[in-house]
Amino acid sequence: MKPTRDVVINTDGGSRGNPGPSAIGAVIAAPDGTVLAEVAEPLGVATNNVAEYTAVLRALERAAELGASNVDLRSDSLLLIEQLNGRFKVKNPTLRVLHQKVREAAKRFETVKFSHVRREYNVEADSLVNQALDGWVAEHGYPERPSGPSQGSLLEPD
Repeated sequence: MKPTRDVVINTDGGSRGNPGPSAIGAVIAAPDGTVLAEVAEPLGVATNNVAEYTAVLRALERAAELGASNVDLRSDSLLLIEQLNGRFKVKNPTLRVLHQKVREAAKRFETVKFSHVRREYNVEADSLVNQALDGWVAEHGYPERPSGPSQGSLLEPD
């Protein structure tokens, strides 16, 4: 496939429970809407915010593989977009690690724009999340709720 310079990425992450079974979804498309790639991946047990960040990270990695130079990344998570645009602080230690990984991944591109979209404009990415979640839950079932406060997930910082 010929590399495309400009891509539009819609990402989503979700968990059933917070934390709970989690997954990510992303649709990478050319500006004309032609789908270039999709990402759907279960994460195991994680928080919703960890899933949102992981979706962005995996989508940027895939866009780099496709040879993209300019990225218009869209998510229905206002918190995520505001944090990535530097308007909200990232207080959670696990999210700080993921935030830094996203910032590093974004350096691979000439431009990266992070935009908030309403949920109804993110249905394809949401559908991929639910497909990945359904598969994981069918295979593993729902885990027992962890005891005590949770600030992160089973994902450990590198």
